[in-house]
Formats: sequence, structure tokens, C-alpha cells
Amino acid sequence: MIRPSAQFRAAVQRTTPPVLILLSAAIIMLGKADEAMFDSVRTRIADTAAPALDALSWPLGAAGSAVDRVRGVFAMYQDNLRLERENERLLQWQQIALRLTADNRQLRGLLKAVPDGAVSYVTARVIANSGGGYVRTVMINAGNDAGLVRGQAVTTGEGLVGRLTEVGSRAARVLLITDLNSRIPVVVESSHVSAVLAGDNSERPRLVYLGESNAVKIGDRVVTSGEGGVFPPGLPVGMVAALNPAGPRVEPYVELSQLGHVLVVDYGLSTALPQPVTVTPHAVRRGKQVAGDEAGR
Repeated sequence: MIRPSAQFRAAVQRTTPPVLILLSAAIIMLGKADEAMFDSVRTRIADTAAPALDALSWPLGAAGSAVDRVRGVFAMYQDNLRLERENERLLQWQQIALRLTADNRQLRGLLKAVPDGAVSYVTARVIANSGGGYVRTVMINAGNDAGLVRGQAVTTGEGLVGRLTEVGSRAARVLLITDLNSRIPVVVESSHVSAVLAGDNSERPRLVYLGESNAVKIGDRVVTSGEGGVFPPGLPVGMVAALNPAGPRVEPYVELSQLGHVLVVDYGLSTALPQPVTVTPHAVRRGKQVAGDEAGR
């Protein structure tokens, strides 16, 4: 058995659609019949709702502007990150370009510097710089495999760099002319005064053992003398830059702190320096046996 409330709801559901349809048709017919009246009604409704809509439009507009600003800030942040990454990549490429430009300039200078009287020469790249307060040497990427031996001269297109002191199979160490252990027989070209270029780990080595110190003046060109048989005569070394009581200071032609590529030149004079003694395992065993025999006696 159906309850009255359920019957009422069923009746309402059956009658509601037809009533709404009739009401809509009546409104349409009245609107067609008297458009001026309905325009007046719409105008009054719009006037009544205008203050409320205006009041609502301000916070909605402010919220929209805030959202736009947040989007703009986020987009700016993303653009800033992208520009920073691009800037880092450009700086890396700039450093690579500068290094390649410097290498190219040095290699072009080496191509023009064909050593006179050289038996052979090898172009090598500086791979390590041991410069400091106590030693002035550099390491190059060539050794015995390239035909290098201890004592060979190391130069660039500008002048003398130093000589090889330690030679391995694929690397070698260059003693610079500014090192404390460097002693090079030189001559002052203008006055033909002989001297020894002595390094003291400073940027400018000194001229010592001058025959006539008064004959040397600032700007004089200093070249190797060829004495001692280590370097051939005439290799450019530097220019007299200062006259000190301890000995004139010479500014090297080569910027030794910025070496990139060098020429290792064999003038056939490397035998003038004593070569290191190679100790073989057989010699070590023989030495131990002799020492044991002497101890037994």
C-alpha cells in the first residue's frame, strides 16, 4: 500500500514538467506581446544587481591580477634559469675559444721559428707547470719515444726557455732559465761582454761574472755564447731590464708563465751534459754480492 506522501510526490513529479512548459510558453507569448514591459523589468533587475556585481568584480579582478603576476614571476624565474644555463655554456665556449686562439698563435709562431743548425726538433705541449717559490720547471708531453734526451734545448719563437733535465718515455721536465739551478753562458750582444745568466727563482734572472759591468746598459740584447757546449751561440735569451749592484736583471723574451707549446731542439750538443746512470737489476744483485763478499772477509 502506497503512503500519501509518496502519492503526493508522484503527483508533483507528473505535473511539474507540463506546468513549467506552459509557464515558459506564457512568458514567451507575453514577451512577444509587450517587449517594452519586459525590457523595463530586465532593466530594473540589472539596476538592482549592478551594485552587488560591481562589488564582486573588484575582488575577482584583484584575484585575476594576482594570478597573472604570479604567472609572470614564475615565467621570469624560468627564463632567468634558462639564461643562466646559456650564459654558463657561452662562458665555457669562450674559454675554449680563447685557449684555442692562444694555442693557434703559439703554433704559428713555432712554425716560423725554424732553428738554425738543428739536427732535429720536436714540437711539444706543456702539460704541467711546477712553478713556485722553490722551483721553476714545466712538464711536456714528449719523451724518449719522440727522440728526446737530457740536455736538449727548449725554445719558442721568441727565445730560449730552458733545457731538458728529466726525460721519460712519454714526458719530460724542462728546467727554465729562471730556476735557481739554471746557469747559462751568455753574451751581451752590443758590447760582446761575456757573462753567466743565473736564475734565482724570480721573474728576471741575473747576469753574473761580467767581464765589464760598465759596458752593459738597459735595453741590451742578451744571447747564448755557446761556451760550455750546452747551447749553440746566438740563441735569444732576453733584454737587460735593470742595473742592480748584485748584477743586471734580464727580462726573458719568452713569457715563461704562459707557456703552451715549445720546441725541443737537438743541436747535437746533448752529450755535453753527464747522462744519468741507469741501474739494472743485474748490477744491483752484483753490488749486493760484492758487498757480501767484503763483509765476509
